[in-house]
Amino acid sequence: ESMALRVNGLKDLRVYDMGDVEMYSGDAVKSCENLEKVIEKIAASGAIPLVLGGDHTVTWPNVTGVARGADMWGRVGVIHFDAHADTGDIAFGSLVGHGQPMRLLIDSGAVRGDRFIQVGLRGYWPPPDILDWMAAQGMRSYEMTEIVHRGLKECIDEAIELALQECDAIYLSVDIDVVDPGMAPGTGTPEPGGMTSRELLEAVRRICFELPIVGVDVVEVAPAYDSSDITAILANRVVLEALSAIALKKSGGKYSATRNLLDR
Repeated sequence: ESMALRVNGLKDLRVYDMGDVEMYSGDAVKSCENLEKVIEKIAASGAIPLVLGGDHTVTWPNVTGVARGADMWGRVGVIHFDAHADTGDIAFGSLVGHGQPMRLLIDSGAVRGDRFIQVGLRGYWPPPDILDWMAAQGMRSYEMTEIVHRGLKECIDEAIELALQECDAIYLSVDIDVVDPGMAPGTGTPEPGGMTSRELLEAVRRICFELPIVGVDVVEVAPAYDSSDITAILANRVVLEALSAIALKKSGGKYSATRNLLDR
């Protein structure tokens, strides 16, 4: 049971393991098509798909499948935690990869660019032309410098308010590299200067409790690069925080960040 929320997401919700979707080595397009079909069926049933990646390529078929299955095409807001914008154009001769999923989603019309909110960006990518494209779509990106100076709570407050305007539900995508590599080394593209694990867990908890969530993914965990499983453990906790917050919301319970643990 979560000490903060007093619920157990794995017990208080009906949680099913739907198994794996076959990913074809060397054929990202076919793999994404297969994943989209499965996610569409899950969303159409009224369930909330929670997808464990894989790299961030999977968010393209995940959100597309949710938008189709839940009949919310163009009305799903996205909150995206990441060190990288993932709004690239062609890379290595391909439009399909972990650097392009957000551009593909917006270009397809599955989601609106001005309801696509990114949290935790930093570093030295993307270049100016891609930033110009993002601005033209009306995207809102919270770079780490802004988060540090304004405070994470204020930025998340603003993101929560913006995400639901003219949208019916929210899709949450968490790239584990949003966290500083000192706390999450097991990822393929580490970028110094990120969020703490505590900050990410609190943000995920708030978003999943305060907003109508229609889908979640947690991606870019690379066990081969991990140290003492600390990244894998963090990813596990991200999933548990999301499930427990959704369970508390469904139960009609209340969440107080200042409640005494022993006040039953």
